[in-house]
Amino acid sequence: MEIVHTPVLLNECLAYLSPVGEPFESSAYLIDSTLGEGGHSFNFLSKYPTLKVKGLDADSVIQAKAKERLAPFGERMSFYNGWFNDFYRNFPEDAERPNLILFDLGISVFHYERSGRGFSFRHDEVLDMRLNSETKESAADIVNKMEEEKMANMIYLYSDEKYSRRISSEICRVRETQKIESTKQLADIIYNAVPAKYRHGNIHPATRTFQALRIQVNSELSRLPEAIHDAFNILAPGGKLGVITFHSLEDRIVKNYFRNLGKQCVCPPEVPMCNCGGTPCAEILTRKPVEPTEEEVKTNSPSRSAKLRVVRKLRDADEKRLYGVEAL
Repeated sequence: MEIVHTPVLLNECLAYLSPVGEPFESSAYLIDSTLGEGGHSFNFLSKYPTLKVKGLDADSVIQAKAKERLAPFGERMSFYNGWFNDFYRNFPEDAERPNLILFDLGISVFHYERSGRGFSFRHDEVLDMRLNSETKESAADIVNKMEEEKMANMIYLYSDEKYSRRISSEICRVRETQKIESTKQLADIIYNAVPAKYRHGNIHPATRTFQALRIQVNSELSRLPEAIHDAFNILAPGGKLGVITFHSLEDRIVKNYFRNLGKQCVCPPEVPMCNCGGTPCAEILTRKPVEPTEEEVKTNSPSRSAKLRVVRKLRDADEKRLYGVEAL
């Protein structure tokens, strides 16, 4: 089968999330929270022959590709189709706890190049951007219905687009006379909305707005704090949690939560006495985020903004560890 996506920071993930040594048993268990085409899972299963993996993905289409790719591993590989936050929130108390959990928060190249759902404006496609077809609002719904000020704020918040208000205004002007339905149509509207000097920068002027729409459609940032908190708590003692991020908003969420896990006390300043337990919940294994090598960036350009952070679990964490972790 044809594989489109190359997993990022693969060697680093295999090393930091290695199921070797104490406290791992001979048959460790990894949950791949963002399975995609199965690149990370394939390599973990290949390198560690006693490891079991469960792969989660909200997109049944890409998961079907992963099932085909991972079929040779038989019962060592299992699957869940749905959002990772739902999986971790509803994790059965009597289920086997994983020793390892990985989140790769990047969007697969498959979605940009082969899904036909409008994640990219390189091809003229239907403006959809839903990873899961059961999601109510598509990108077209948002650009055709969202209030102008709310849309401008969304674009700025999720992409730091400095011309968000001009872009939102032009979208709203155009939609008065025609429905915005395709990626090329939207990209052209954005191109015409920004100043001429901004049209010929390092990236296409529509790039940031498309990112913001994708995040909005799939609730990417609002799902994240709860998901990593619940995932951490279902880890077996001594287990490791790793998260790969691709932009500053999601990295800030992960960094702040991991920092709180490593603190002795996370009680608010106004609380006179510690009531959070006063001991760290995790050992931070990556004091600074692990970034791709120059060689990886040359051979796999989507990796250039990737950052890997990893913690080892010491004990369960209560919700106080989410203080200061923004759910956007």
